[in-house]
Amino acid sequence: MGVIRHVVCAMSGGVDSSVAALLLKRRGYNVTGVFMKNWDSLDEKGVCTTEKDCEDAYKVCQILDIPFHQVSYVKEYWHEVFSNLLKEYEKGRTPNPDILCNKHIKFNHFYKYAITNLGADAMATGHYARTSQEDEEVFQQMHKTVPLVLFRNRFEFRNPVRMYKGADLLKDQTFFLSQISQDALRQTLFPLAGLTKEFVKKMAAEAGFHHVLQKKESMGICFIGERNFENFILEAPSTDHPSLFRDTVRTDRFHWITMDPPPELARSKTMTCNFRFIHQMPLIPCTVTLNMDGSVWISLSQRVRALTPGQFAVLYKGDECLGSGKIIQLGPSEFTIQKGLECSAVVAARLRNEKQDSEPVR
Repeated sequence: MGVIRHVVCAMSGGVDSSVAALLLKRRGYNVTGVFMKNWDSLDEKGVCTTEKDCEDAYKVCQILDIPFHQVSYVKEYWHEVFSNLLKEYEKGRTPNPDILCNKHIKFNHFYKYAITNLGADAMATGHYARTSQEDEEVFQQMHKTVPLVLFRNRFEFRNPVRMYKGADLLKDQTFFLSQISQDALRQTLFPLAGLTKEFVKKMAAEAGFHHVLQKKESMGICFIGERNFENFILEAPSTDHPSLFRDTVRTDRFHWITMDPPPELARSKTMTCNFRFIHQMPLIPCTVTLNMDGSVWISLSQRVRALTPGQFAVLYKGDECLGSGKIIQLGPSEFTIQKGLECSAVVAARLRNEKQDSEPVR
């Protein structure tokens, strides 16, 4: 594999992917912008928001004077993400469509399209994340063009590529990238890795991307815009009932970003690290136990509210995102444990009374 010269940038029509493309061009890469269409319907007002996003992405590419393509993954999104979403909800689970979309669509179908169909050396996205193989210059918040002679072959190294949190911890998106493959990660650039959101907005304004700056922050599901999915979403009641709190979960076969469990876990079958199951929730210290089938038990240092099967348990070691696994089993709730203790106390008291009654009177 040669040095990186041609990069395909996933364009959403938003400020982050627009600045990602800008940074790539300033670094001297040959950049192609591609818009992914993952949803095919009108919103509740009869407006096709994806068409507007596509137009905004095209305008950015015109400003940057780079080629623009669009590709449809409507069928793939329906079968590999949305159908899974519905099946999980029917089972009373709470899936994460953004993690699934990144795994199946952006870092699988789109990644293969960029490399195979467009002949790119790498793809790029506007995610706030970084990898272990990025050049230091990527993270410097300055406007400069890096000479082509500084490009190096990222693919010579056989060490696994690791994924780390982006510099802007409030915008860090490694949680949503925790299921992507090692092959895709090896050929992915994250130009926003060392930038803050405010700096990205400043760069967008200076570059004349005013049409994307005026848009409100996207909260849609992975390149399909804002859809009305409230009917599908399960809300835990706003209560602190003990039945909602647990401190143990089991996942399905865990997806390690480096392809193998960390050496510490492979050697001793247990390790300490940090856990979260919701984006931006505070990390919780935990102990991980590796099972023979590749699944893991995760014991948390404190009980957590509203853990639900179908969600993803994402693990971190320092700034490194280790990967994730879908939660398939929960440990006993605080309520169950309390009831168990109460029952044990009642049984113990009964046994004491029976023993006292059976003893002869002296």
